[in-house]
Amino acid sequence: MRQRVIKDNQLVKTFKFTSFIEAFSWMTQVAIWSEKLNHHPHWYNTYHKVDVSLCTHDINGITELDFALAHKMEFCFV
Repeated sequence: MRQRVIKDNQLVKTFKFTSFIEAFSWMTQVAIWSEKLNHHPHWYNTYHKVDVSLCTHDINGITELDFALAHKMEFCFV
């Protein structure tokens, strides 16, 4: 996650899009990667933006899985 912030043991970022459809399409792509990694984000979508926080709940902190999913999110965010 470029320009990511670490807050409360989580990686957090807001992704902004031009429309709801674009935001939802991105979420769909990320959902597929999340299933493949078996690691799921906390996210909240409002119209053209998606607020994301990543953390590994088993350890209540950030792990390589969080960074891997963050990388996939950036890859899909073009």
